[in-house]
Amino acid sequence: MIMKPIYIKDVPTGDEWLYEIKYDGFRAILSITTDEQIQLQSKNNHNLTEKFPEITASLEDMLPSLKKFLPLTLDGELVVLNNRYQANFAEIQIRGRMRNDVKIKQAAASRPANFIVFDVLQANGKNYTEEKLSFRKAILEEILTTYTARVFPVRIYYSKEEIIKTMLDSKAEGIVAKRLTSKYKNGKNHQDWKKVKNWRQIFTFLTAFDTENGYFNVGVFHNGNVIGIGKCKHGLDPETYTTVKQFFIENGKKAGNRYTVPPAICTAVHTLDLYDNELREPEFVQLIPEMIPEACTLQKMRLDLAMLPKEITLTNTDKLLWKEPKLTKGDLLTYMREVSPYILPFLNSRLLTIIRAPDGVDKESFFQRHLPSYAPEFVTAIRQQEETFFSCDNLETLSWFANHGAIEYHIPFERSSSTVPCEIVFDLDPPDREHLHLAVQAAQLIKILLDELKLHSFIKTSGNKGLQIHIPIREGSMTYEETAIFTEAIAKTLATNYPDDFTTERMKKKRAGRLYIDYVQHGEGKTIIAPYSPRLTKEGTVATPLFWDEVDTDLNPSEFTIETVARRVQDIGCPFQAYLPLQQNQQMKHVLRFVRGETGSRLI
Repeated sequence: MIMKPIYIKDVPTGDEWLYEIKYDGFRAILSITTDEQIQLQSKNNHNLTEKFPEITASLEDMLPSLKKFLPLTLDGELVVLNNRYQANFAEIQIRGRMRNDVKIKQAAASRPANFIVFDVLQANGKNYTEEKLSFRKAILEEILTTYTARVFPVRIYYSKEEIIKTMLDSKAEGIVAKRLTSKYKNGKNHQDWKKVKNWRQIFTFLTAFDTENGYFNVGVFHNGNVIGIGKCKHGLDPETYTTVKQFFIENGKKAGNRYTVPPAICTAVHTLDLYDNELREPEFVQLIPEMIPEACTLQKMRLDLAMLPKEITLTNTDKLLWKEPKLTKGDLLTYMREVSPYILPFLNSRLLTIIRAPDGVDKESFFQRHLPSYAPEFVTAIRQQEETFFSCDNLETLSWFANHGAIEYHIPFERSSSTVPCEIVFDLDPPDREHLHLAVQAAQLIKILLDELKLHSFIKTSGNKGLQIHIPIREGSMTYEETAIFTEAIAKTLATNYPDDFTTERMKKKRAGRLYIDYVQHGEGKTIIAPYSPRLTKEGTVATPLFWDEVDTDLNPSEFTIETVARRVQDIGCPFQAYLPLQQNQQMKHVLRFVRGETGSRLI
């Protein structure tokens, strides 16, 4: 039997504890025998090995480094990750129910799972369950000197404050605190592992009571209509529960086992999230008799679920920023919060240019590059040539700018501490949205060239009418002069071979309906729209990362808006997930030989 953490309300403090993020997945035991047979077993002793072939394949790659530790038994969590610290329980459930081998392989390729290791029970045939956790962690570090993107050790924290911030920023499920001296014991017969959940508090009203299961239905208002968001039973003291139950039975309208009443009784509810309009693990906190039901709205609930930083004083969240569809500043704040784990890595340590439209996208908008005098201390100030600029390095800054009506986020191609690029970008700009097929064609052709050069590339919509190809490169591997030679060569290769479709002509009137391959835009002092940034369009479109197999004639960038993109990332994952790791490993040999004019070198 596995060791299980015990639920408590507050994270324990003291030098005797270490902390780990709690992931929402399947607890599993990994066993590798002396003859290298791999097995994944659930906490209920179900064999999961064949359901997760990507984990087995990853472990097979690790076998040379694991060989001396066999037989080996590790404890960990099987997850599908939204970001480094947030797992998607709905996706891992879908994987767990799969039976068809073809579908399992497709899922393993399109949305692969991870096995996050946090303990060692046996290594080289020796049982470690009677050893202290601190010793087991040291052994585990020795075992996993080499690991992969699919199988890796959990991050360990010794600072309570640091892990709480990580949990809140990532909207992780919770925290597990483990006593450093703890031995590995079965079940919950201990006081050594504690778990704390990352509750969101929302406000709802009661709509119905079911006498068969004892649950209350809860809801909120949206445009004057009652929206059901789930059922809740636990959390109230017995006397309060009985009183409310009797109120429904005596005053409600009966239909079968259910008694319904108009919205009147308001409650505070703890929940882990809302998925498919259903609260996850809801629990009553208390009744709120002084609250009116009309205050329990869908927008307020979304903002509460977003868990925006407490340092931000929200203002005018119901202000309409987009008229059709009707999207408010609250919707913008919620969107930026949900995509923060994906956009922040691209904003971090870069001089930021934002476009603000505080009164709506159809009203006056303006660029901002200099740090406002009223900016709070958490906004990073960057001094260059007697001017003060800023970067967006944390959730607080991102939320603060959104609260001040920032819509677009434009980034340079280099870090603020550098004068050389850390990425190369091709901007594929068709004359209008009706000519998107030209951008698709150009992107597919450039992808072929980049593949031949063994360059990893990523693609996104511009959020307007075109597409943009990003190539991560190690900082310092190329100068802007060298990237200019490369981008010009690629652009002119396409324009020369497809003169009726593509051009490098900068003057619009001379393009004659052709797609403009903007290679000049990649340079020092230039900027590009950041991945996941909203755009100043009437539809609320977003510069949306794509998987390469999505880049075809069916592509419709107008579908990617602040209403849809956050859920899209939850459902299919982030296409740019591997971007930053690949930045350090991008192989530039062929490109560098060409741009440096080495004898016999050619681009393709």
